[in-house]
Amino acid sequence: DSEGNTGSEVYKATLATSSLTNVTQIFAAHPKIKSGFHFGCRLAFANDGALFITLGDRNSGKDQTQSLDNHYGKIIRVQSDGSPHPQNAFLDSAVPEVYSIGHRNVQGIALHPKLNVMWAHEHGPKGGDELNTLKAGANYGWPTITYGINYNGDIISDKTESPGLEQPLTYWVPSIAPSGMAFYKDDLLVGSLKFRHLRYLTLQDNQVVRQTELLSDLDARIRDVAVGTDNTVYVVTDEPKGRLIALQLQP
Repeated sequence: DSEGNTGSEVYKATLATSSLTNVTQIFAAHPKIKSGFHFGCRLAFANDGALFITLGDRNSGKDQTQSLDNHYGKIIRVQSDGSPHPQNAFLDSAVPEVYSIGHRNVQGIALHPKLNVMWAHEHGPKGGDELNTLKAGANYGWPTITYGINYNGDIISDKTESPGLEQPLTYWVPSIAPSGMAFYKDDLLVGSLKFRHLRYLTLQDNQVVRQTELLSDLDARIRDVAVGTDNTVYVVTDEPKGRLIALQLQP
């Protein structure tokens, strides 16, 4: 706005050849603030057509992600018109669109193709990036619990777990700065901004049992990853002349 405040918004539109028509806003995060950090802003659809929207904590202060009067550090679930999903856990709160709380900066979300459950990863501070399975009404703990510390070395919390707060499937120390995520067959692909590779997570019984680094020779930050219906993997790099790369993974 005119004061320099920023916030995330979601629009829907009709794609007609190379243009968009019927552009309509269906969601706007509130309140807006001047911070330019931690927007989140990843989208994913569930099988029932519900839209999941990830929102970062906006570096808004210690208590905001645990509060139900704002959208900071939340994952949102809305219907196609932007109305709150009727099965959301916080329908009687000030923010009925909220699906889960206690997130720092979710930069990847994807629907598990067999379990019909959303998985998401988020940036920690210095260390403590997380991979989580999402549940309605769950609290993922930021900043009450964390596996990371402040960039200046200060302690954020002396707790890594606490009753009622979710534990990640896995976490990364040091941080890999995950970005983008897609399921590949029964496994998971995650981009790494910090270490400049595509990370292949082998899953067994919904647990991460092995991690393999791919595409390190590109020497490029991996911003996003997607998998086509024929299992072609598409990777977008984050660099001055960004690339869209298609590849086939060997069994």
